[in-house]
Amino acid sequence: MIKGFKDFIMRGNVIELAVAVVIGSAFTALVTAIVESVINPIIALFYKPDGLGNFGPTLTGIYGQKVPFPLGALLTAIISFFAVALVVYLVFVLPMNKWKERQAARAGVTEEPEAKLPTEAELLVQIRDLLEQQRSAPAPATRRSAEPPSPSI
Repeated sequence: MIKGFKDFIMRGNVIELAVAVVIGSAFTALVTAIVESVINPIIALFYKPDGLGNFGPTLTGIYGQKVPFPLGALLTAIISFFAVALVVYLVFVLPMNKWKERQAARAGVTEEPEAKLPTEAELLVQIRDLLEQQRSAPAPATRRSAEPPSPSI
């Protein structure tokens, strides 16, 4: 039972998923604080915040109303996503892949080179050649009776 549990836990996808969830949620708070403390003030240098604290360009709508486009929240989400993804990859996924490679090398497992798949042009040439072969092959002889088939009732 313990060996089965160990095998389950040591599967790469389970470890990677668990690590991504835990580290991603913990690291998101740090990245959000950095973006809100550094990036958003830089954007605020160019745009005045509205009453809700959102800042970005404000356009006039077709009825004369002011329509703000809050860039701060968008930039926070984009930067947070890429920062979390980068840290999770560099700190956890990359080392786990290296560990798997070393384990496979110790076990003597080697990767087979992938068979080269034909290109689209090569496939089209093969299809054309097969169609030409089918057209040039003699059609199978069919027997036709002189009498028309009787209707079934």
